[in-house]
Amino acid sequence: MSNYFGLSRRLLAAMLLGAGSAGALAAPAVSRLTPPSELFASGNPNPPYIARFLPGQRFDLQATVRLDAGATLKDFQFSVDGVATRPAPDTTSVVTTGLTLPKDVNAAVVSQRAFSTLKTGVHRLAVRATQSDGQTVTAEGNFEVVALERDGRPAKNIIIMLGDGMGATHRTAARIIGRGYAQGKAKGLLAMDSFPYTGMVMTSSLDAIVTDSSPGMSNYVTGNKSANNQEGVWPDDTADAFDNPRIEYLSEYLHRTQGKALGVVTTADVFDATPASMAVHTSNRGNGTGIVDQFLDDRHLTGLSVLMGGGRKWFLPNGDALKADGSRGGQPMNGSQRDDRTDYVLPADVVAGWKASPGKKDASRDLLADFQSSGFAYAHDGAALKAAMAGQGGPDKLLGLFSYSNMNVAFDKINKRRGESTIVDDYGFPDQPMLDEMTGAALQVLAKNKNGFVAMIEGASIDKQSHLMDTDRWLLEVIEFDRAVQVAKDFAASHPDTIVIVTADHECSGASIIGASTKPVSALREATGAPGVAAQRDAIVGTYQAAKFPKYTMEKDGYPSSTDVDYKMLIGYGANADRYETWLANTTPTQDSQQPFVGKAPLNTYPDNPNVRNAKTGFMITGQVPGDQAVHTATDVPLSAYGRGAHRFSGVMDNTDVFFKLAAIAGSRR
Repeated sequence: MSNYFGLSRRLLAAMLLGAGSAGALAAPAVSRLTPPSELFASGNPNPPYIARFLPGQRFDLQATVRLDAGATLKDFQFSVDGVATRPAPDTTSVVTTGLTLPKDVNAAVVSQRAFSTLKTGVHRLAVRATQSDGQTVTAEGNFEVVALERDGRPAKNIIIMLGDGMGATHRTAARIIGRGYAQGKAKGLLAMDSFPYTGMVMTSSLDAIVTDSSPGMSNYVTGNKSANNQEGVWPDDTADAFDNPRIEYLSEYLHRTQGKALGVVTTADVFDATPASMAVHTSNRGNGTGIVDQFLDDRHLTGLSVLMGGGRKWFLPNGDALKADGSRGGQPMNGSQRDDRTDYVLPADVVAGWKASPGKKDASRDLLADFQSSGFAYAHDGAALKAAMAGQGGPDKLLGLFSYSNMNVAFDKINKRRGESTIVDDYGFPDQPMLDEMTGAALQVLAKNKNGFVAMIEGASIDKQSHLMDTDRWLLEVIEFDRAVQVAKDFAASHPDTIVIVTADHECSGASIIGASTKPVSALREATGAPGVAAQRDAIVGTYQAAKFPKYTMEKDGYPSSTDVDYKMLIGYGANADRYETWLANTTPTQDSQQPFVGKAPLNTYPDNPNVRNAKTGFMITGQVPGDQAVHTATDVPLSAYGRGAHRFSGVMDNTDVFFKLAAIAGSRR
C-alpha cells in the first residue's frame, strides 16, 4: 500500500530543494498502517470506514516503517486525534528480523497492543517514526467507534447457527426433500424458514470478493474484515503466524465486560476455520497445534466452557513429532498430529497487552488431560455424551471429541444407525452424535452460567461436501443442521432473553436446483452401464414442467429413507471443478486428507477426488475452475433471526454489521 500523504510531502520537499538525484528523495516511508483504512490506502477520508469498533473494544495498532539502507529506527509514536497514545508498560515492540519483505528492504514493524477508546465517532490514527539520522515520516489513517443503539431489554444469550457454505439453494433443496411440495406450495417449513426476520449478508473478506471460512466467520464476531486464511487478526509483514495485530472477539469482549461463557460446537475438526474464528488469533488457519492449545490456554479471555466436534488428533501427545534434523517422524499409533511447527509462542508485548498465555512448543503435551484437569468433563462418543449429561443437570464445562479430524457426515452416521452402512466404522468412530444432540448438550451446559453465553453451532460439512460436489451428502448435512436449529429455537422459546441467528459464512459451489430426473431411479442405475451425455444428461435431466415435484419419504429419525428416489431432484454447480456425474448417491465419501490414517486401508479405497469418482460409470462435466474441488462464491447469503432483538436483521447488510447488531442486542457494557 502506498503512503499517499507521506510520499506527497517528500516529493514537495524535493522540488523545493531543487533535488536532481534519486538519492535526495531517500527517506523513511510507512508501507502499512493498521487498523486498515481507505484514508491510508487511497487517500480517501470518507466512508466506508474499514475498521470499526465497539466503545472499549480492544485492538492493536501497527505500522511497517521502511528505512533507508543502513539506517535504524530511533523512535516511533502512535497518536489518535492528535493525542499521543499512552501504552501500558511492555505493550509496544519493534520487530526488524523475521519479516516477509524482500531481502533488500530495510524495515521495522512497530506495534502497540490492546488499544481502546470509549469515545464514539470517527478518529484519526497517526504514526510518526524517526530513523537514526533524524529523518521522520508520518502516516495517517482512520477508524470508527460505533455508538450502539439500544432498544428493549438486552439478550442474555447469543446463539449463532452457522451453516458453513450454505446458500439459498442449499436451504431450498433441504426444504424440498424434508417437507415436500404440493401443486407448487411447500407442505411445511424448515426450522430456519420459520424465523420471523430474514436479511441478506455480503460476505467478502479484507483481501478478496470471495472469502474463505476464516474471515467468513471472524468478520461476524470481530466487526472487522480479516484477510483470507486469517482468524481474529489483520495482515502484517512478519513471518510469525501468531504475532499479527489482533482484534477483540465478541466472546472476549462480552466475557470481559459481562462475564459471558463461550461454547463452540462443530461437525468439523475443532481446529478448523469456523470454530477457531470464534476465539483464536492467528494468520494461518492451518496451525492446528497452536490453535487448539490457544482454546484452552486463553479460556480466561474467552470464557470457553464448551468445545465439541472432531479433532482428537491435536489433543493426544505426540512423542515422535520432530526428528533432530527437523523432519517429521513416523505417524504415532495414537493418531496424534501435534507438531512444534504448528504450535505457538507469543512475543512479550502480546502477552503483556492482551494478558494472553505465552504458549509453548510442546508436541508431547497431553492436551486432553489438561482440559480434564481444568474442569472439563470429556465425552469421546455419543454414549459418553449422553452419560455426561444425565446427572445433576450436566457438567459445568464440556469437551467432546468424536473423531480424529472432521466428523463423519450425517448421510453416513444415519446409515450406520439404521444398520445400512459401516462407513463410520472405517474411520474408527462408530458412535458419533448428531449435531442436534451436541447442540442440546452444549446449551444445557452453557445455560448454567448466570451471566449468559455466546454459542456458535456449525454444520461444517455443508461446505465440505459442496466442495466435493457430493450432492446427497450435503443435502443431509443441511437437514442435520436444521434439526440443530430447531433445538436452538426451542431453547430460545423457553429462554426469551436469547437471540438466535442462522446464517452462513459464504456460499459454496454455486449450487443450483436445475430440475429433476424424468426417469425412475432404476433408469439412472441402468444409465451407468452406458455412461455419456446422451444417456445420462439428455435422457434424464428434466427442467421446468418435466421436473414436476420430487417426492421423498421421511423416516422417524428425521431423515429421508433414501435420496435415490424415482424422479429425484437434480443439482448443478456454477463454481465447479471437473467431475463425473451419475445423479446417484455415492456409496462411499471422497477421501478426507485431514484424517491421520487416510492413506491406510480401508480409507485408501475411497475415491481420491471428484475428478476420478464415478469415472467408469458417470459422464464428465467440465468445470469452470481448475483443481478437483468446487470453490466458494461471492454470492450474498441469507440470515434469519429469532428471539430478542431479531427485528434488527433485515435488509442487506455486511457481515461485519452483524457483530454490532449482536453487541447492541446484548446490551453491551464497558
